[in-house]
Amino acid sequence: MKQSPIFLKHYDLMAWLIPCTLAFPKSQRGVLARQVQNELFRVQEWLVEAGTSVNPRPALAEVDKGLIRLRAYLRLCHDLKLLSVGQYQHVSRIVVEEGKLLGGWLKSLDAGHSKNTADPAG
Repeated sequence: MKQSPIFLKHYDLMAWLIPCTLAFPKSQRGVLARQVQNELFRVQEWLVEAGTSVNPRPALAEVDKGLIRLRAYLRLCHDLKLLSVGQYQHVSRIVVEEGKLLGGWLKSLDAGHSKNTADPAG
């Protein structure tokens, strides 16, 4: 499995966000911090699954769902003042970039699929 940009981007996200969640108040470390951390690891697991699979599409669909959940958790963290405006903006940019990389991966699969199913008589 090669280290594509989405793997590196997600690693950067994890390396930045996990320490932030550890600084949450004790009352939120077992609740919202845990949810954020769990989602980060689930997305990582699905990325590995996609990167090692002959058919990565189902795993990439799970990555997409995980990013949607992560965005919701991060917005809640911001609304509850667990992330500053600057932190929220920074992490949101990373998640958006990761979503774009995911979209690019899916498009590359579509392009490969259309080449494989092209009419040979065409």
